[in-house]
Order: sequence, then structure tokens, then C-alpha cells
Amino acid sequence: MSTTEDSYHYKTIGRAIEEIDAADGKLSLDELAARIGLSPAHFQRVFSRFVGVSPKRYQQFLTLGHAKTLLHERHTTLATTHSVGLSGQGRLHDLFLRWEAMSPGEYARKGEGLTIYWGWFDSPFGASLVMGTEKGICGIGFAEETGPEVAMADMTSRWPNAAFIEDPMFLQPWVLAAFEMEPGETGKTPLHLIGSPLQIKVWEALLRIPSGYVSTYSDIADAIGNPRAVRAVGTAIGRNPVSWLIPCHRALRKSGALGGYHWGLPVKRALLAWETADLESSSLADSSSMQLTNPATA
Repeated sequence: MSTTEDSYHYKTIGRAIEEIDAADGKLSLDELAARIGLSPAHFQRVFSRFVGVSPKRYQQFLTLGHAKTLLHERHTTLATTHSVGLSGQGRLHDLFLRWEAMSPGEYARKGEGLTIYWGWFDSPFGASLVMGTEKGICGIGFAEETGPEVAMADMTSRWPNAAFIEDPMFLQPWVLAAFEMEPGETGKTPLHLIGSPLQIKVWEALLRIPSGYVSTYSDIADAIGNPRAVRAVGTAIGRNPVSWLIPCHRALRKSGALGGYHWGLPVKRALLAWETADLESSSLADSSSMQLTNPATA
């Protein structure tokens, strides 16, 4: 599937979120398709191809109450993530991410002497601005809710002394791997994390939350050894420059509320819904495979 087609699907999902909210999540397939301006059959194909589950099921993942369900059913405290085997389900991050952090001195210089390449790409979640250094991706922002000018100003302001060069071809292999369009040449998507020591700790903790699962701001504060720093943790999460790959969308409030999201709550909800559907689809596929290969059930 092309990234352009994925971006179209995200726009369709964004419109669906608005309609589901307006109707309090109580729309039939025919009603929702009609509001979006698609035939039920086309709507069914778009959603099933994009996430692997039915539109009805996906609607449930897009409702405002879905975050509370995730917190109840798929909440990890991070401290026990690896001991209970959850890390194996963090498909995206466990399989092909490697990262390197900038030194505190380099961070203090605000990008001085650093060349950052940038480009616009279609992604499964709409138009994305991707930035990277020679060492790896250092920024991913989504512009569907904010607009491209705001996204660009936001990202460049983080490293004001850096030299910015538009070069999407330099970034393309990493971007294709990051959004799972094609495997990268090395099988890994490198990240170059540019932040304060506290921010790096928080972002490292976020990388330990498996795909399809969530954690809370207070759990993350505990994980970095500073349980009273919930507010500082929230600020660091909000300053995460590498959206999607560093999964700040998986951090929720204790109440189950979504909290904020730098690129807009509709994007956060779409990210969580996509991952939940992907995990559910993978679980169903694994179950079917086991039934086909298990002699006891043959």
C-alpha cells in the first residue's frame, strides 16, 4: 500500500472521528458511511484494508471511552513489562528501533554545528514532517490538525542553531521503515534523540510501552526513579520530538482521560485505535495459525 493511500485513509478516519463524536459513537455502518460520503462497501474496504478489522469494531476503538478500556485491560506499569513478556508484543519498537542520545553539552548548544535534513511525507496518520541527522531520525510531526506551517515552525524552533536542509531522499529509507512501508536497508530505524537528560529518560521509558498497550504519567515517573515528578514527566512527554516512534500517545492520565497530545487529540486517538486494531488482528491471525498447525485440533 502506498503512503499516499495511507494518508487518504487517515483523512477518512479523521472525518469518521468527528461523526462518531457527534453521534456519541452510535452509528451503523450505513449511517457512518453516508455521513462521510462513501458507499458502505467502499467504507468497509478502506477500514478493513487499513487496520484489518471491521469498521464497526474500529469505531469502538475511536470512541472517547476507548482510553479507559485500554487502561483497564492493557495497562503496563513498565517495571513489569519485560518480566511478563509484554516487550515481545512491542512489534514496532522491539523489532526495528535503535537509538542514540545527544550529550547534555550538545543539547545545551541548541543544535549549533548540527545539520538537520527534513522532508514532507505521507503517512498512515496524514501528512508528516520528518527530520533527521546523519545519525538518525530526530523529529516526526503530524500536520493534519495543526497545518504544515505550524508544524515546521514548531520543529525548527527546538534546535534554533542548527542548519536545516530540505532533503527527503536522504530520509526516505528510514521513513519507509518507520511507517512499515518497506524494511530499511539495515533492518533498523535509527533515532537521534535530542533532549535534556530528564527528557531522554522519559522518552526511553516511553519506548518500553508495547504497541497496543498504555501506561500512565505516574507510572512513567516511577520508572525513571522520580515518582514525584509527574508534572515534569508530562512536560517531557509533550516535548517528545519523534512522534509515533517514541510513543507518547500511549501515556494516559490515571483517570483514563487521554490527556493532551502535541499534534491534536484526533491524531492521538487514531494512533491508539490503529495499534489496538493491529494487535487484535495479529492475535486473531496467530490464533488461526495455531488451530491450523496444532495436531490436536486437526
